[in-house]
Amino acid sequence: MPGSVPEVVSSAPPAPRSRGLTVVAGLLAAAVVAVLANVVVALLARAAGASGDFAPLHLSAYGPLTVFGVVLGAIGWAVVRRVAKNPAGLLRWLVPVLVVVSFGPDLSLLGGGTPGSGPLAVAALMVMHVVVAVVAVAAYRRVLPLPVR
Repeated sequence: MPGSVPEVVSSAPPAPRSRGLTVVAGLLAAAVVAVLANVVVALLARAAGASGDFAPLHLSAYGPLTVFGVVLGAIGWAVVRRVAKNPAGLLRWLVPVLVVVSFGPDLSLLGGGTPGSGPLAVAALMVMHVVVAVVAVAAYRRVLPLPVR
């Protein structure tokens, strides 16, 4: 069409600033989704009989830890994708191992004197760890994709 400006399509990667904003936005979205999913887990646990006295099932306890987990996981993911020869292979076993290791502090609550720390409440915390990992890995795959090597 005369006088119109042709549409330019670039195959260049996004500028570093927009890439950084994409990563931050993706991590923020992951943190929000993970917190909301953990709210559901906590509500279901209480509805199933977990004690309301169990402080780790209160948003004020698990909310910040959920965000911390998403951010810490992103740092680990970024390091692995940068330095590992086979980041996908390493992450395939590293992520589940770290999730299982994260159950340790939860399981230690079973024998302690923490109010309301029954098996149901502790199981809910463990489910929360899995929820955070699933949501976070989905976000990392999108905003911090693994290189094809």
